[in-house]
Order: sequence, then structure tokens, then C-alpha cells
Amino acid sequence: MKKKGLRYVLIALAIAIGLIWLNSTPKESYNGTPRQYKEIISSGVLRAVTEYNAVSYHVDQDTTLSGFDYEILREFAQSKNLKLQVVPEMNFSERLTGIANGRYDILAVSTPITSRTNDTLLFTHPLLRAKQVLVQRKKADDADSSFISNQLQLAGKRLYVVKNSPALLRIHNLMNEIADTIYVEEVEKYGPEQLLAMVAGKDIDYAVCDETIARTALKNFPDLDISIDIGFTQLYAWGVSKQSTELLDTLNAWLDAYIHTKEYKTIKNKYIP
Repeated sequence: MKKKGLRYVLIALAIAIGLIWLNSTPKESYNGTPRQYKEIISSGVLRAVTEYNAVSYHVDQDTTLSGFDYEILREFAQSKNLKLQVVPEMNFSERLTGIANGRYDILAVSTPITSRTNDTLLFTHPLLRAKQVLVQRKKADDADSSFISNQLQLAGKRLYVVKNSPALLRIHNLMNEIADTIYVEEVEKYGPEQLLAMVAGKDIDYAVCDETIARTALKNFPDLDISIDIGFTQLYAWGVSKQSTELLDTLNAWLDAYIHTKEYKTIKNKYIP
């Protein structure tokens, strides 16, 4: 148990150090309104916001920047002769605010397309199909009453999610479907991988996160179970401001071609289980 506890602490520490290191880079100024594509080209800088996790964007042990969303976005920026500036932000609402006020040009983390997110963002053509899953510890034995084996058993349980996560809409819909209360705790300071570590470390019993992140994390948390779906399969994409139609069209035209390349398939196979 001590070795496991140390591993969870080290993983959380690595995430924290990565965020501090990435946020220490200088930021471009912004004027409070989303930039048009011509302004981005004129500035020579593409400003993106993402989430720090093992799938989207992270620092490897050799300090190399890596990740599914990051590596694809880097290819796009290079194709347009743009310098890429990426800021990791764990709070979903802060990402949306940054897109709305022009601090960021693009939300470059694969985000589920829902009625709520459609109200605030224009989405690119889908990059992934995934779903939200329940994260819990594997069943200890037949007498383990805490193990959830179907969605109906979520009644009265307390689920932890990242603050303002798109998963909230699905959980509220699920409450209507099972006609009972599910208690939700929104966590502001941590991302999905920290919540996974908290479940594994028995600090909390249940969390909800994207299936792609959960599956990737299982190699570090083999005692976790992610077999219960919270929602159906959804389309995931990048987002831009409602005002950034030209940027959206440019991204879509580039993505439509890029997803058929060997480079894209290599990146996808590397990060998507």
C-alpha cells in the first residue's frame, strides 16, 4: 500500500510540476475580443488552450511536449507558418472564457459536442468518438457493496467531476432516466487524472471522466474499473469562438486532409487506446 500511495503522489506531483513549467512561458497580450484568422496570420502566433493530461498535452520525462491534440495542432501551425503558443488550463469554464475574450484562438482539447457546448463554441469536424465513464475501484470480493455494476445503482451515490465538466449534463440526464438523485461534487483544482488517482488512493469512491483519459491511465492505476458507461458515445472536436468562422473553415479544410495521412494515424494510435 505504501508503494501504491507513493506512486499516486508522484503522478500528482508530476502533473503539478508540468503545469508550473508550462505556465512559466511568456504570454501574448490580448484585447478582449476573439481574433479573426487574418489577425492570427498577421501576428504570426496561434494561441491555444488545452488540458494537461496524458492524452491531450503533457511534458515527457525528457521535457518534450507531447500529446494527441498538441501534436496535431503543432502540425497545423507549422503548415500555416505560425508560432504555436499553448496554455494548459484545468478549469473548463476558464477555457471557454479565454476563447470568448480573445485570450485564446482555439480550444485544442477534444471536447464532447453537446447542446451546451454548442451554445458557446463553433466546433471543428470531429476528431474522436468517446464517452464518459464511471471510475471506481475493482470489486474487492462478493461482499463489496460499494461496487457499481449498473447505472441504477448510482442512485444516492456521490460522483466527483472536474468543475463545469461537460460530463455534468450527462449526469443530470442520467438522474432523470433513473428517477433518483445522484450527488455531484465539482472539483475546481484538479483535472481528471488527479481524480483517478484519488479514487485509486481511496480518497474518494467514484469519479467521472472521458473514456480515452481513463483507459490511458489504467496502466498507472490497474486497480481501477471503468466498465460502467455514464453516457452514450459522443463526437469530440476542437472549438473556436462563434465569431471565428474563417478560422473554423481553415481548420476544417486542413483536418479533412490531415486525418487521411500516415502521420495522423501514427499520432492517433500512439495516444488513443
